[in-house]
Amino acid sequence: MKERRALRSRSSLLLSVVKAVVVLLLPLPFVLSAPTSATDTRPGVFRIAPLRPVEELRREALTASPPREDGPFRPVDLVDLAELEPTILLDIRYATADNFLSTPVYEPATARAYLQRPAAEALVRAHRALRTEGYGLLIHDAYRPWWVTWVFWEATPADKREFVADPKKGSRHNRGCAVDLTLYTLADGRAVEMPSLYDEMSERSYPDYPGGTKDERARRDLLRRELERQGFTVFQSEWWHFDYEDWKEYPILNVPFESVGR
Repeated sequence: MKERRALRSRSSLLLSVVKAVVVLLLPLPFVLSAPTSATDTRPGVFRIAPLRPVEELRREALTASPPREDGPFRPVDLVDLAELEPTILLDIRYATADNFLSTPVYEPATARAYLQRPAAEALVRAHRALRTEGYGLLIHDAYRPWWVTWVFWEATPADKREFVADPKKGSRHNRGCAVDLTLYTLADGRAVEMPSLYDEMSERSYPDYPGGTKDERARRDLLRRELERQGFTVFQSEWWHFDYEDWKEYPILNVPFESVGR
């Protein structure tokens, strides 16, 4: 009996050492974290170590100016997606610490999901079509003020910048014509599992990544198929990011959420 207990003790110690070694071997700037609590049913969160403190970057970004553009452009008409279609769910990650920078970037009280009206109406059509498959749309981000694009770029290591927009060019999010989203199941309202986490900066995020499970790839491809039917195009590095077809018709905006529609 004593020998068995000693063997179990040594096995447990060995397992702990192995786990510690695995953690040490993980690349330090990038962390995949599990849901934050036992009641949190969302997928985990991908995180990086920002190159500079986010609050410092925020202060600089708010004094910077978007790139100059020549029009003409269509009139801005940003629409609140949740008001247009209440069964579209929101999980605005950048209004929480559950994002790749591990700190809120948006003010939680004012952050919403806005798109230019034609894009918003097209998204609602996709959402309603997906209901026949047992799914709805869950939005992580839509319109994004330009200064946030500046923060993301400056915070992200150079070898991962294919996943963030260059502020010198602006983002289609800044134009109100890009949306980050996933599916949720109508039966329980939970976000589905996909081949990668949202905002994960790896090849698993590519729209044609062949890994993951068969069901994960099927859901990713279903999302893409329904969005493309409504005039959206998936971004080449991110299965969750879709650009509306008329994005070039709208200007880069730097309007805070609390001023949208005023």
